[in-house]
Formats: sequence, C-alpha cells, structure tokens
Amino acid sequence: MKLYRPGTILVGVLFVLLGGVTRLAAPDQVYDEQNIKVVHGTIGQALDYTGSGSTMKVTRIKFARSVIDSTDSDKKPLETNGIYLAIEWDAVRGAKKPDNINATLLADGGSVYEPVEGLSNSGIDFPDAGFAKTGTVVFELNPADMTGLTLKLHPTMVFNYYNSDIEVDLGIPTDAIAQQMVDTAAPQYIVEKSVTRVAS
Repeated sequence: MKLYRPGTILVGVLFVLLGGVTRLAAPDQVYDEQNIKVVHGTIGQALDYTGSGSTMKVTRIKFARSVIDSTDSDKKPLETNGIYLAIEWDAVRGAKKPDNINATLLADGGSVYEPVEGLSNSGIDFPDAGFAKTGTVVFELNPADMTGLTLKLHPTMVFNYYNSDIEVDLGIPTDAIAQQMVDTAAPQYIVEKSVTRVAS
C-alpha cells in the first residue's frame, strides 16, 4: 500500500477548498438548473413563484417620452432620446417570501435593459405575508430594438433550494407593432408610489 506524505495530502485538500471558494464566487455556477423552474406568461396572468405561494402579475404597460416620480419635490421629469416603458405590476405574497428578484427586459435583437435609476418609486418587491402590492418598474429602451420584449424576473440569492424565473411576454411580436408603440407614446408618465393592501 502506497503512503502519501502529509505535504502531498495538504496540497490536495487546498485544491479542493479553492474549487469550492471559486464556485461560491461565481453565483451563476451555484444554481442547479434542475432547481430553477421557468414560468412563462403574458400581461394579465398571475404567475406563481414555485414553493412560496406568492404570485406576480403584469397588469399594464405604458410607453412615454419622459417620466417623473409623483413624490419628486422638484417635479423635474427624466427625458430620453429613446423611449421609456413603465410596467405596472401586482404582487401577492404567500407564506414564504420569494428571494429578492432582479428585473431585466430582453429584446429579440439582443438588447438587455435594466431598470432606470433615479426614480425612487420604480422597482419590484413583495409585501408582508397575506398582503398584496401594486407598483411600477420603469425601463429606458432603444426604439430600434423593442420587438419581442420579455420581462424576466430572476432570484438574486446565491443559495436557493427551489426557485422560479418568471418571464412575461409583453405582446410586441413585430417591428411594426413596436413602431406603433413608439409613435403613440405618451408625452409623460407619472410613477406613483406603490400601494399595499390586504390580499383577497
């Protein structure tokens, strides 16, 4: 039987530990895809966060050329050379709170849009158990890449036992419809404060 020197064993243990630390440093590699269920839907559908009893629904979308917070004391709108998209949502909280979620917009042309910064009323989160919440999240878009817009909600926690990605088709299947949305965009959209109520 071959015996290994203590130094050799320590080097082997060190490599194993470094491999574990590397996995923790790259959260994308920690997720086991078998544990992530992708739930697809459209505007108006309440979509389940697996294992939490909570749901998320996009209730309406609005395009605008400028946006402003209703609570902004300066009342100075944010303007853009592109177009703003306000996504109004309704979240119902079950017994278990879903992990914090990262919202992005994906377009067929390859663009990935992040929520606009500088709007205190814009965002997505869940209320306490037994309550529901409505609110708005705002994105700034390139009008040339709006076809196939899909809202993706992805858990941001590193360790997950069972979670869902939610993907909502926003109903813009063609370039012609995308252009129509741009042409008919409102001059301004007011981002109201989120509202919490008792879940029905």
